[in-house]
Amino acid sequence: MKRIVLTGGGTAGHVTPNLALLPRLKELGYDIHYIGSYNGIEKKLIEQYSIPYYGISSGKLRRYFDWKNFSDPFKVIKGYGQARTLLKKLKPDVVFSKGGFVSVPVILAAKHRKIPAIIHESDITPGLANKLAIPNSCKVCCNFPETLKYLPADKAVLTGSPIRELLSGNRLKGLTYCGFQSEKPVIMVIGGSTGSQFINKIVRSLLPDLLKDFQVLHLCGKGKLDSSFEHTKGYAQFEYANKELSDMFALADLVISRAGANAICELLALRKPNILIPLSANASRGDQILNARSFEGQGYSVVIEEEQLNSVILLDAIKKLFQNRNQYINAMAKSEQLNSVETIVQLLEQAANQKK
Repeated sequence: MKRIVLTGGGTAGHVTPNLALLPRLKELGYDIHYIGSYNGIEKKLIEQYSIPYYGISSGKLRRYFDWKNFSDPFKVIKGYGQARTLLKKLKPDVVFSKGGFVSVPVILAAKHRKIPAIIHESDITPGLANKLAIPNSCKVCCNFPETLKYLPADKAVLTGSPIRELLSGNRLKGLTYCGFQSEKPVIMVIGGSTGSQFINKIVRSLLPDLLKDFQVLHLCGKGKLDSSFEHTKGYAQFEYANKELSDMFALADLVISRAGANAICELLALRKPNILIPLSANASRGDQILNARSFEGQGYSVVIEEEQLNSVILLDAIKKLFQNRNQYINAMAKSEQLNSVETIVQLLEQAANQKK
């Protein structure tokens, strides 16, 4: 039996592609283990799949001044030592990383143990964690053709993003779960794994207008529920969704979302007309803006940058998108959506077999 160690964490986007690989890896008989941070979001997401989970020390390497920059390198060094010990014990045939800073010591330790490592870069330009990991990996998977120029030619593979089992959602179950009527269209709002207070506020301010023609399914983030809307007909709010997410997507006629690479690849696979509100460059390295503009250029999405977002602009965009939704659905249907799971698993198989 071949053994694989998965790693990645910090946000849901650094975990969900790993989850998408699980069914195929289990089908092939892999013994699957996961290395993440002590108490990151990845721990909660992975443990519900009954996969052995190992927490290690993790520190973030920042491009800007922060007092933690003086202490976090020691956390990374500690995590590297822990990862080396774990990999010596587990003896995996291959390591797969979805990124995030917890993955850096694992990839470095894999290199030290001569274990082949494959990493996945979701965004158009590699993040700092993956930049550190690339020299120590044998292959680098990516989502966008634009990314290939940033990667070593002998390692880069355009795979797309592994998509969770979202295509089998049941609309009737989604209606029941949300308490919605079947004859009225549904807007789904997703502010990322932690939600967006700014987007939440604007969406809620628009409810008197939106609920005339739509129902609103709002994934608003942990701790961001608003009890004053608890009994508003046609509005269902949840902190987050797990297994019911596929039914929610089946219910949605259009989606308002952040522009994380995994999230927008899911929207493409599901053929959901969407409005993307990328995280601003002030709050990130600007990767979501690049992701969103790529999708906009291909005719898959409407993009509103956060700095320009207000209730009037958003309401107008919703009405226009809904009227022209078939145009976006048709554009997405013509996309050459790659069989990402199978492509990545083949790379993992090749790497594991070469090690043997």
